[in-house]
Amino acid sequence: MATYTVELSRKGPGLLLRDILRGEDEQVAAVVSVIARVRPDILLLTGFDVDHGNAALSALADRMAEAGAPYPHRFSLRSNAGMATGLDLDGNGRAGEPRDAQGYGRFAGQGGMAILSRFPILSDEVTDFSALLWKDLPGAHLPEAEGAPFPSEAVLAVQRLSSTGHWVVPVALPGGGRLHLLAYAATPPVFDGPEDRNGLRNADEAALWQRYLDGALGHAPPERNFVILGKLNLDPLDGDGRHAAVRALLSDPRLQDPAPTGEGGALYPTAEHHGAPELDTADWPEPAEGGPGNLRVDYVLPAAGMRVLAAGVHWPSGGLAGEDAAAASRHRLVWADLEPEG
Repeated sequence: MATYTVELSRKGPGLLLRDILRGEDEQVAAVVSVIARVRPDILLLTGFDVDHGNAALSALADRMAEAGAPYPHRFSLRSNAGMATGLDLDGNGRAGEPRDAQGYGRFAGQGGMAILSRFPILSDEVTDFSALLWKDLPGAHLPEAEGAPFPSEAVLAVQRLSSTGHWVVPVALPGGGRLHLLAYAATPPVFDGPEDRNGLRNADEAALWQRYLDGALGHAPPERNFVILGKLNLDPLDGDGRHAAVRALLSDPRLQDPAPTGEGGALYPTAEHHGAPELDTADWPEPAEGGPGNLRVDYVLPAAGMRVLAAGVHWPSGGLAGEDAAAASRHRLVWADLEPEG
């Protein structure tokens, strides 16, 4: 299985569908090529424009089938990205801007997430935490400015925790078992002010899964065969953000970190960074160029009882495969070959 931040997002609704159907978009072609090379059985897409009826997702799946990687089962839900609120959520004095949606977005579904699978998705049994208010997360760390809620009590009364979504999606496996996908894509922990609104939210988006596994969200978690996966947008050591939040997931005894590596990432060590470059999953400009440098921000974290047969970051060091990976997205596909427990 795999997670992949494809960055297939456009500036308006319907434009991604247009680009997929035309068959001339180089980025779409590169994304299809990357997925066809790795051919995961189950794939979470993040940074993907989701529309009502999943027309763009179906069109991408058709392209995948033409490339020899069919995904007959597709799933998505309404995203918090681009969901209008009518309020000034970021406290800049203006409402109706992309950062005033429940999750950043110029339009509903921009940069959402979706699942492609070779195995049946049990959509009637999905648990969706996307409507959970941030203030209602047990142990939530809410932003403040000068000792008062930021930007206001009225905002915190409607502000959802999930910037995109938090889904528990069961997938039926061959032989009668099932695997639960704990899927999400978090906000970047930047683009805010001294109140650290996005940094706090990013950390609490990760913490939601631990509260869920604790049984603190009103739904019984699976006892085995589950995987947390997606764009956490947080490196354990480097870049901005509250690193302790992802380290808490990586060290949780109910989970395991396969520590996937990619040969291309290993070629780009950053002097200012402390993490191993081969673990990085995003190719960003170096600090001298105004960027954070390469970071590990995309994860596949299986339950502790599952057997990890192999894992990796699809980051080829050269050739056509490397060109496709670079043309597709700044992120790299992260995969793990897993054997369910029992």
